[in-house]
Amino acid sequence: MSALFITATGTDCGKTFVTAGLLRHLRALGLPARALKPVVSGFDEAAPGGSDPAELLAAMGEPVTAQTLAKIAPLRFKAPLAATMAARLEGRSLTLADILRVCEAVMADPRGPLLIEGAGGVMSPFAEGATCLDAIKALGLPSLLVTGTYLGAISHTLTALVAMRAAGCSPIAIAVNESLGSNVSLADTMAELAAFAPGVAAVAIRRNERDFAALAQACGLAT
Repeated sequence: MSALFITATGTDCGKTFVTAGLLRHLRALGLPARALKPVVSGFDEAAPGGSDPAELLAAMGEPVTAQTLAKIAPLRFKAPLAATMAARLEGRSLTLADILRVCEAVMADPRGPLLIEGAGGVMSPFAEGATCLDAIKALGLPSLLVTGTYLGAISHTLTALVAMRAAGCSPIAIAVNESLGSNVSLADTMAELAAFAPGVAAVAIRRNERDFAALAQACGLAT
């Protein structure tokens, strides 16, 4: 597989954590894996360290510079809001065509696996009049759905699956990222997903590096 779109059931499910973990695993295998986060909001240009793009660059072994930031996250906005809202506050308009151009330009380079990370959840506003799901469909890419083990995660995951299947964009796998401080266990979340979403490859992700090999295999990124 040359490219994979990573989305989630909502904000703060751990998309960047999962994307960075996959990057580190693939690079440890000798694959020149790359990442792209075309749209990011809540970004402080004066202090980019600790941001999602910075975390992805670190996983790729690259420094955080103006050049690397422009390459990995070209559409950056200051306000920690949905991308469309953050863009409007800056007097900018964010269109789906803008995002597709960015993604397609990077996808044209065939070197190594490309991980494209969305913003917010799969149904979050991603551009004017378009959700993240619209971008996945327009790009025609396989996708990975990231969820958590927080209370409500099962409902959010099943709802996301319904929306994605209706659009003809069923995810090839679900990464169940263990939520910090949750009173719902990872094992119980995995069991419920197996019962309510049979046939979907769900991979448990604890907050360490051990489970990314299984996730990479489930996504067809490495054998």
